Amino acid sequence: MLLSLNEDQTQILDFIDSLARPYAGVPMHDVSLALTSAELDAALVENGFLDVMAVEELGPVTAALVIEKLARLPFAIEAAASAMVRPLIDPELPRPLCLVEEGQTRKPLRFLKPGASVVMVGPSGVRSFTATAEMIGAAQEDTLYGYPVAFLTALPEAMTAHDAEPAEVLRAWRVAIAAEAAGLLGAALASTVIYVSERKQFGRPLATFQGMRHRLAEDQVMTNTAYWLALRAAGTGDAGDAALALLHAQDAAKRVCYDFHQFLGGMGITLEHPLHLWTYRLKLLSAELGGRGGQGLAAAEAIWG
Repeated sequence: MLLSLNEDQTQILDFIDSLARPYAGVPMHDVSLALTSAELDAALVENGFLDVMAVEELGPVTAALVIEKLARLPFAIEAAASAMVRPLIDPELPRPLCLVEEGQTRKPLRFLKPGASVVMVGPSGVRSFTATAEMIGAAQEDTLYGYPVAFLTALPEAMTAHDAEPAEVLRAWRVAIAAEAAGLLGAALASTVIYVSERKQFGRPLATFQGMRHRLAEDQVMTNTAYWLALRAAGTGDAGDAALALLHAQDAAKRVCYDFHQFLGGMGITLEHPLHLWTYRLKLLSAELGGRGGQGLAAAEAIWG
């Protein structure tokens, strides 16, 4: 496995950095529980960053890199499903894309709104429909999800069936979530490090205390591992690698988010610091596809049958 980016990948990530620079920080005095930007979303689509997987020289690893990079922003962008899963189903499906397991439609769906494409994956196959206002419950505002979410209250009588293999869609779905979680972990860690490096106690920065440095080092290892496992799963296309990558990402989310909020002390339970814009999103992702238990079973089935 190559551990360095090629020239094309480096250029794409540099372009995204330039495009997303106005969205790299939180608007002044904003204490929202979730941030979104239709302008940024439109710019990403216009410049083709969500379609890189379809380019032969780029493929799924580059798509995972794009997902990870965008997840680091304080703004929640529907990139994971569109960049990694949509090409396997139908590249022309209207965005945003909302993925749901068959029989799990009562869960909160990220980015669900009228006009969104809802893709249902399960034993019956891969099916999709366009959400209408009559199918969606009241908007979920001031929630702790960190994403714009809504609930399906009804399903259409007919759905569009797709030729995609459910197992392959689930594999790509796991890789997409793992890559998104890796970006969220990286951004949350960076935000925490900046805070503890500047915040002083007993006349010295918090980051100089040995106990905190040890825990930050452990959090860095778990964050780095989530990144590399997600890229490995994207590169191999193996169902076992995908399940293990998401298993580690969900486990890391549970462990390091506790540290980050503790390190910030009182600021860690306020909306004045942007940490929640990443950790709340991680909390929702940690329950996707059955959570850690679901990934453990999927990994066991893929590896040992």
